[in-house]
Amino acid sequence: MPNIQYFLGANSSQGFYSLYDQLIPPETARAVYILKGGPGCGKSTLMKQVAARAEAAGLPVERILCSGDPASLDAVVLPTRQIALVDGTAPHAAAPLGHLVAASSISFAPV
Repeated sequence: MPNIQYFLGANSSQGFYSLYDQLIPPETARAVYILKGGPGCGKSTLMKQVAARAEAAGLPVERILCSGDPASLDAVVLPTRQIALVDGTAPHAAAPLGHLVAASSISFAPV
């Protein structure tokens, strides 16, 4: 299964440039989990653990790297499950995603 990493935002000379509105199509999303919390509370760690468990179950995973700290994650997308986990704290542009589908349970068993 393909597992990829990419950036959806960049710190440019014009300020922060975001493509987060293209993270996951709202019409197909089953769930978008927006994680809020202070620095160091475990948002990126949780996303890394979800990505690792999904990979271990054989699911494709998309890791969206933080443009300010590529060792940290801004989001994880499980495309075959139409699920995303997103860091919703500033300066991330997760707020526009808030209108998406309500949360549902995640099962990592292969479908």
